[in-house]
Amino acid sequence: MSSFSLPELPYSYDALEPYIDKMTMEIHHTKHHNGYLTKLNAAVDGTELEGKTLEELMAEISSHSMAVRNNGGGHYNHSLFWSIMKKNGSKPDGELSKGINSTFGSFDKFKEEFSNAAATRFGSGWAWLIVSDGKLAITSTPNQDNPLMDLVEKKGTPILGIDVWEHAYYLKYQNKRPDYISNWFNVINWEEVANRFALAK
Repeated sequence: MSSFSLPELPYSYDALEPYIDKMTMEIHHTKHHNGYLTKLNAAVDGTELEGKTLEELMAEISSHSMAVRNNGGGHYNHSLFWSIMKKNGSKPDGELSKGINSTFGSFDKFKEEFSNAAATRFGSGWAWLIVSDGKLAITSTPNQDNPLMDLVEKKGTPILGIDVWEHAYYLKYQNKRPDYISNWFNVINWEEVANRFALAK
């Protein structure tokens, strides 16, 4: 019995067109994410880590192997990534919108700061909107690390994350990462981000 399983996407592979193409979504989900999942299960099944949640693994990741760190991070990060996107993305409102405005000055300022964190992440990695000590903050991590891990510079609960590994955008955007980031704002599921914000505060 494998510890973790691949989540189904809450939309079809072509739902995020034209911003994220069907082939990228299909390969990203069935090959990349599934690859992290398979390796994670291989690393934890039959060990004392079996039965732990992803969050528990992240919280003590510095004491685990690189296989658990890389593949556990990959599984957690992608599971969040799929859930915070949707066809015809929305705009934040309510408490989340107030939080963004009070922290960053405006939604446009937030978008600028977040996009910059994503664009300037060297090599492969992620940019995040997190709740840290009850406040919103932007951070980024290399590879498949995330802000839940006990070894990252800026810890917090991720409520929004963008994958800036080349496999997330290269088929459509080639080396134009900023174009991918800009278009990605059209498919953010802000209702889901707001739910995560409410739980994390």
